[in-house]
Amino acid sequence: MSRAKCSDEDYIDFLIATPRAASCCEASRTGPERPDPAAHDAYTRLLHRLEPDPETLWAEVEPLVRRDDGVLILDDSTLDKLYSRKIEPVHRHWSGKHRKVVWGINLISLVWSDGDRCMPVDYRVYDAPVDGLTKNDHFAAMIAGAARRGFRPRAVLFDSRYASLANLKRVRGLGWTFLTRLKSNRRVDLDRGGYRPISKVPIGDGGLVVHMEGSGPLRVFKAVSRDGDVEYWATNDLAMDELGRQALAERCWAVEEYHRALKQCCNVERCQARSARAQRNHIGMAIRAFARLSWSFYATGVSWYEAKAAVVRDAVRAYRARPLHRIPPIA
Repeated sequence: MSRAKCSDEDYIDFLIATPRAASCCEASRTGPERPDPAAHDAYTRLLHRLEPDPETLWAEVEPLVRRDDGVLILDDSTLDKLYSRKIEPVHRHWSGKHRKVVWGINLISLVWSDGDRCMPVDYRVYDAPVDGLTKNDHFAAMIAGAARRGFRPRAVLFDSRYASLANLKRVRGLGWTFLTRLKSNRRVDLDRGGYRPISKVPIGDGGLVVHMEGSGPLRVFKAVSRDGDVEYWATNDLAMDELGRQALAERCWAVEEYHRALKQCCNVERCQARSARAQRNHIGMAIRAFARLSWSFYATGVSWYEAKAAVVRDAVRAYRARPLHRIPPIA
């Protein structure tokens, strides 16, 4: 059996360096000069040869996180595949970017953050028509995986779509604190007065302890933005105050920043392969590319975007020093 001409590290380096084109052909064209360079077929085989397994990511980031500190944030994002309906994992998903349902691949991420560092520790590709797993099934699997790996986070943060009764009980059962948004029609009980939508409950500035059927007592908060939008939050930490809630809520932005950097700096949306295996491997290696940029940011202070721009900037500088395309001088 012949030796593979390219490795996952080669592909990850390519994803970090390439500005936009993330095809196997472009990976071959931009490979380092050597006697027997990897052709585009070698990269195609790589995407189909590797086993798409989140454990590979965890093996790399495990030394870079503190399992007894920080928070775990779970959220999902839709990777745009607006005109790629022949790609296997592509389905119709809600997109916060487009504010409508679009064709794409839904990526569910579990991110660890201590305020300074942001590191992905687990992920799933939501493909219910094929594997039959719901988003709550993926939530359960990733939370169980985090517990098995020895995480003891200060809190687990997630959006209202994951705030099912089973998920709240699951996090509480591990002895962990959760903070989640609730939909305005979520029913709670105050002073045994009967269950009613949380939007009908008078919640003061310091929050209010209520009872949610099946989950026990919770402290709920009402947050009103400057433009009048109202958010409802709930936690099983009954001693949490509004300042504590705000501090944790701000941490939720880490996963939003992660998804944005994953798309803009790691080309996670730009794989053109059709098979689910190749797409999953591309996504996994794009996430591992982000882990390298994130660690570099923490170690050097150079942001993800600046690190990405520096690669292209060096190429532009080299071209300007020796330009190739000129109009010949007129005699």
